[in-house]
Amino acid sequence: MSTDFILNFTPTGMIPTKDMTTHVPISVSEIVEDVHQASEIGITMVHLHAREESTGVPTYKKEIYAQIVEGIRKYAPELVICLSLSGRNFSEIELRSDPLMLEGNLKPDMGSLTLSSLNFNKTASVNSPDTLMALANIMKEKGIVPELEAFDIGMINYAKYLEKKNLIEPPYYFNLLFGNIACSQANLLHAGVMINDLPQDSFWSLAGIGNEQLKMNSLSLAFGGGVRVGIEDNIWYDTKRTVLAKNADLLKRIHVIADANERTLMTPQDFRIKMNLKKGFGEYGRTFKGVDS
Repeated sequence: MSTDFILNFTPTGMIPTKDMTTHVPISVSEIVEDVHQASEIGITMVHLHAREESTGVPTYKKEIYAQIVEGIRKYAPELVICLSLSGRNFSEIELRSDPLMLEGNLKPDMGSLTLSSLNFNKTASVNSPDTLMALANIMKEKGIVPELEAFDIGMINYAKYLEKKNLIEPPYYFNLLFGNIACSQANLLHAGVMINDLPQDSFWSLAGIGNEQLKMNSLSLAFGGGVRVGIEDNIWYDTKRTVLAKNADLLKRIHVIADANERTLMTPQDFRIKMNLKKGFGEYGRTFKGVDS
């Protein structure tokens, strides 16, 4: 059991809108300010989604991600930044990989990689084998670390397949997500089986969808894991759904629970060392070995 824990902040996501909650950050300036506030509270990394400024619709465009990353790095040049490469709204590899084309001070440290296709309540996230291998290959060539997202144990097995193909290499970071209708549920058995099946040299955080967020975050802090938390996964602060959450309040509650479990925050600098990431402050991503032919 580790005493320090990864805190992965997910401020926006693809689903919440201003009609659902006024607290979700949508514009570039809102996202940058929420991450600024979060970094002052204390986070290890941030998982970013971008939206079109005029409509609030999710976008893949690197130009919008660039504005967000630039704004964050003005005050947090060491923060580990992961950009979403989600397949919910876009299937073409050229679109999904667009954020990976950012370079220099705008280069992300990580890119999300959901390890199989899955159904949500009303939408599907399509992640074909060809797309996953192509995204992993691009990230390896560019020295960007995959943020491995697993919603069930089969996705962890697919990560091991990518490892055998020399498309990903340790150390790994996994988000294990629970409570989606078509995937692993938020209970001790499902969590234990998934954690037990992770590859060697893996760091992990637990996430819960909707009302399951607090439960899975608390479980992870009690048993040595990290936490993924934010309005992306749940717009409500309480399970009775009477109070809409603010990202800052969700983060502050995690720190209270962590203190009660004698866990300390893993700093971005420490996470960079553990994940073989460059030091930040103008140097981002990881130096990978060449892709096997």
